[in-house]
Amino acid sequence: MLRKILIVGAGKSTSYLIDYFLDKAKEENLQLTIGDINPKAIAPHIAEHPACITLKLDVFKKEERQKAISESNIVVSMLPARFHMLVAKDCIQFSKHLITASYVSDEIMALDQEAKDKGLVFMNEIGLDPGIDHMSAMQILDNIREKGGKILLFESFTGGLVAPESDTNLWNYKFTWNPRNVVVAGQGGTAQFIQEGTYKYIPYHKLFRRTEFLDVKGYGKFEAYPNRDSLKYREIYGLEDALTLYRGTMRKVGFSKAWNVFVQLGMTDDSYTIENSQGMTYREFVNLFLAYSPTDSVELKFRHYLKIDQDDSTWSKFLELDLFSNTKTITLTKATPAQILQEILEASWTLSEDDKDMIVMYHKFGYELNGKKHQIDADLVVTGENHTHTAMAKTVGLPVAIATLLVLNKRITSPGVQIPIKKEVYEPILKELKQYGVLFKEHKVPYLGYNPDTVAS
Repeated sequence: MLRKILIVGAGKSTSYLIDYFLDKAKEENLQLTIGDINPKAIAPHIAEHPACITLKLDVFKKEERQKAISESNIVVSMLPARFHMLVAKDCIQFSKHLITASYVSDEIMALDQEAKDKGLVFMNEIGLDPGIDHMSAMQILDNIREKGGKILLFESFTGGLVAPESDTNLWNYKFTWNPRNVVVAGQGGTAQFIQEGTYKYIPYHKLFRRTEFLDVKGYGKFEAYPNRDSLKYREIYGLEDALTLYRGTMRKVGFSKAWNVFVQLGMTDDSYTIENSQGMTYREFVNLFLAYSPTDSVELKFRHYLKIDQDDSTWSKFLELDLFSNTKTITLTKATPAQILQEILEASWTLSEDDKDMIVMYHKFGYELNGKKHQIDADLVVTGENHTHTAMAKTVGLPVAIATLLVLNKRITSPGVQIPIKKEVYEPILKELKQYGVLFKEHKVPYLGYNPDTVAS
């Protein structure tokens, strides 16, 4: 009897996910249904595969959504996080397991008891970050604890970046996932973490000037800014007694200083719309955020307001984006500043057909064992193949796919709303990921603790 997997949403992160299921369709007796708002965009080699069915699926149309879910054995939602709840409620109603790569929302968490009552696995945060970060961290943390070690420090950083061979702009960055998420990153709350027993709080307008620097062997120097809330992982990871807990996002050095300019100007604001945005030149858009002057140019006002010297390398980054162009125009109607900035950046930062992206993940573990302090650094680097089979799609899609099959095969059975921090989940997934070149390298290094000299003011 065929086992039916429904994928809802066929966006940028699904190439490896779909390939995984189709490669295993015959031996695992799988039928894959891909429901998307635009099924014609699905590649022919997928749509025409004998084990695959594609269908037009608008998740806001209850009848067609429920029909697709009710006819499946397990559902993989690759929708934007805010739409998972529509699918999750139907999975409860029709008793279907659910897999997502997104953070657990309060609404999804509220379904925990109902999922447990029905014996359903609602696995979330099973992509890259969140996902591989959880699993790799818990594996090492559990190993340290099993030896009797006491965790003193845990730091974790992830970056979706462009591979060195495709790094062709001054920002050392191109979009490898949802551009909107990059533009509004860090908003909606104050970054919270703990370092050497002291709580730290960084508001959004200061976030990109508080960076920590790291070296990844063979790949050079990176910077990281803190994620919104590291403290919520204290209980999840069992780190209530750790003196340092810090999670951050990685970029190449220099990115954050330049990005901070957009933040200070207000260009990342998504809370209001701009009148007459359609047809506005890039130059006119920039000028909206600067003081009026009958004599000074937009460039001069920009540099003066933001204290950027003409020979500053940061200035070259903005010139590269054609930010002061009198001819390039905005196509969006009544758009927010963040939406307009996204459009400008996509014109320069979109991966070309042969471009490769790169995922870098870096963990630090400090612990005490038998009266001595130790440190383990672990890093993961994955390079994409091209603009469709990206490292981002690989590291998000493969864990989702592997977890789905483990649930179908009853190797993951604990019911309820959860994330992948249990051995029954992380051990088989990390083991299989190694076959696809997704693996961590561990390095024992002298215990350094938290070094304040690595943090910018």
